[in-house]
Amino acid sequence: MNEEELNEITKRREKELLEALRRREVEEEKRKEEEERKKALARVVFSPEARQRLANLRLVKPQLVEQLETYLIALAQQGKLPVPLDDETLKKILYQLTREKRETRIKW
Repeated sequence: MNEEELNEITKRREKELLEALRRREVEEEKRKEEEERKKALARVVFSPEARQRLANLRLVKPQLVEQLETYLIALAQQGKLPVPLDDETLKKILYQLTREKRETRIKW
């Protein structure tokens, strides 16, 4: 390989890396915008007490809270859920979710 070919390969690789970096930056920006939009909707959909309960639960089960928030926000936007969702209603929903879990039994 001569020096010209090496320079060409280096330039091409730098260009690819810059494009990948730009794509990551755009994706990160979109993710942040989506997160901000979701937070704004959560402030409208959930009462302060319900938001606090979700924040506490997020410490233990972050994936569950993420899915639950998305689902409840969608229901509220469709008008199928009272807005703002109070803490008592949220507790009932959480109770229904945990009640439906299977119990693990060990037989001897």
